[in-house]
Amino acid sequence: MNRQILRDRLSLIIGFIDTDPRGKQTGRDASSRIVGYYDPRTNKTMDAQSRIIGSGNLLASLIR
Repeated sequence: MNRQILRDRLSLIIGFIDTDPRGKQTGRDASSRIVGYYDPRTNKTMDAQSRIIGSGNLLASLIR
C-alpha cells in the first residue's frame, strides 16, 4: 500500500491518501479516520458512508 501525505501551507499534516495495489484510494483525515474512497474503475468518489460525491478523484476536497 502506498501512502501520500497531505499538508497545509504551514506543513502541518491534514490527511493521507492510501492507494491499494488495484488503484483504489482511501482518504483519511489527520487522525486517520476514513473520509472517503475513490475507485478508478468506476471513476467515482464516495464519502465514508459510501454515498457518491461525484465523478473523478475528489478525495483531497473531503480532507479538511
